[in-house]
Amino acid sequence: MGYVVSALLGYLLGSIPVALLVAARYGVDLRVTGDGNPGAWNALEQLGARRAWPVFIGDAFKAFAAGVAGWLLAGWWGAFAGVAGAMAGHAFPLFARFQGGKAVMCFVGGAFVLSPYAALVCLGVCGAVTAASSFKWGARVGVFGFPFAALIFSPVWQVAAVGGLMSFIGLLFFVRPGAAVAASG
Repeated sequence: MGYVVSALLGYLLGSIPVALLVAARYGVDLRVTGDGNPGAWNALEQLGARRAWPVFIGDAFKAFAAGVAGWLLAGWWGAFAGVAGAMAGHAFPLFARFQGGKAVMCFVGGAFVLSPYAALVCLGVCGAVTAASSFKWGARVGVFGFPFAALIFSPVWQVAAVGGLMSFIGLLFFVRPGAAVAASG
């Protein structure tokens, strides 16, 4: 029962459309501008870093909070269910007509619960690559490097489960490329 409660709580938290709420404050509808994705990266591109940072923090916090709650309810698998629920809620939000983002920042927030040492390593790598190149590359290296860092700190079965979450993101990138809005706008 703890897994179900964790997943449902995660879904509800993930459904909070942080990017849409923040962007609306500045008169921007992310669903019709940029790549059309109502998530952190489109918010960064449309609003700039100063205005978009609450989106990055908010999207990550949704899954972090869901993961912590899940951990308290049912251990590591409860945390996994909470993070997975938050990612699903972000991608298909109840509070935004089921039109959501790709859940990358939710994954990042959840990573700090599922394998905190690996997440810290990846945050450091993200910072180093950002300083040497750009945030675009730092973020990519940090996210895609997470499973490799997790192999150092977590059992293989946990890394495999986290790989499933990354596969969910990959599927969303495949079915929601965002090119249609960007090409037409």
